[in-house]
Amino acid sequence: MMKMSISIFVALLLPSLIFHHLILQCSSPDSSVFSVVDYGALGDGSTDATNAFIKTWEATCNSSSSSPTMYVPTGNTFLLHPIKLEGPCISSGITIEINGNIVAPRKPSRWRCLDNRCDKWIHLKHVNGLTVRGNGTINGRGHKWWNVNDRLRPTAFKISHSKNISLTGLNLKDSPRVHVHFEKSKSATVTNITIDAPGESPNTDGIHVSGSRDVFIDHCRIGTGDDCISIVDGCSHLNISNIICGPGHGISIGSLGKHGCNDNVEHIVVSDVLFINSTNGARIKTWQGGKGHARNIIFQRIWTQNSYNPIIVDQFYCDNEQCTEHDSAVEVSNITFRHIHGTSQGEFAVKLDCSASVPCTDIVLEDIDIRSGYKDQARAYTSNVQGIVMGRNIPQTHL
Repeated sequence: MMKMSISIFVALLLPSLIFHHLILQCSSPDSSVFSVVDYGALGDGSTDATNAFIKTWEATCNSSSSSPTMYVPTGNTFLLHPIKLEGPCISSGITIEINGNIVAPRKPSRWRCLDNRCDKWIHLKHVNGLTVRGNGTINGRGHKWWNVNDRLRPTAFKISHSKNISLTGLNLKDSPRVHVHFEKSKSATVTNITIDAPGESPNTDGIHVSGSRDVFIDHCRIGTGDDCISIVDGCSHLNISNIICGPGHGISIGSLGKHGCNDNVEHIVVSDVLFINSTNGARIKTWQGGKGHARNIIFQRIWTQNSYNPIIVDQFYCDNEQCTEHDSAVEVSNITFRHIHGTSQGEFAVKLDCSASVPCTDIVLEDIDIRSGYKDQARAYTSNVQGIVMGRNIPQTHL
């Protein structure tokens, strides 16, 4: 009986001893895990944790460990004002693990902005070999911002001038403006993140990519008041797949060429996407008078459920300005829409509205079957488009 009791006692005690050893190991001076709580963050949702996060980042970034981790623990809510976490760091394999919740100040008037600018909330810059992961939530509390001038509203989470980036597992919601922005970065992977904002929230793009290449976005659920994913000037070699988009304005190339700019986007593949009640689906938008190109782009294996414009190319995009037609335009060429099915609640299931001076060329429509979600038959509209139609052709489209 005594032997059995001792055996049971050891069996029960051993896991806790191992766990205690791991905790001691993590909190030792040589540890590669740096918790924001150890640097003063209370995690009560109301006490400012910004300085604690900065100190934790400095310790993580300056660690000589091969894989240091900045840790945001579960069961806590941390209030952050605008913060910049900047490298370069000693290690080329740095991790930020966010399992707790991060919240912004409730009102714009309470934000303490960096250099009197509130254009970014959480900004990671010059960090190579960066992994940001976890199951926590980053909540921008943007409701009070949405009536403020767009130029003054901050992006929630920005990664710039970095490479070899992984962003996975997180939940982002209610950003004052764009939720996630990759700027001038290379080799980024985004997987299994959820972005959620009301359909009426202005310019709250889900993932915005500018000046970046070799970006892979996969298995994400995005609902916003603007583009679920937007891809603008300087982007190439992006692969976007397994996305659920809605509400939102679709997955957009552009806008490009605003105010005469020379903008270029190429080598983009968007596949296996479900659009649900979105304003647009597969979309390319450019301004008159612009220069540059949007080319070598594929939208394929897409299902649309009552989107207004499931397929749209608009070379006359004009957002709240007085616009006129110009002789110059961003060239749109070698664009394929393939295997796109479902329903539309707008007048035009296919709308390709291109410039007479710079027509859209090498456009391919292959196996398109989009029907009206209501009584009226969905239609197609094309202007100044050169290309071919193959396979199913519903609505009837002529190029």
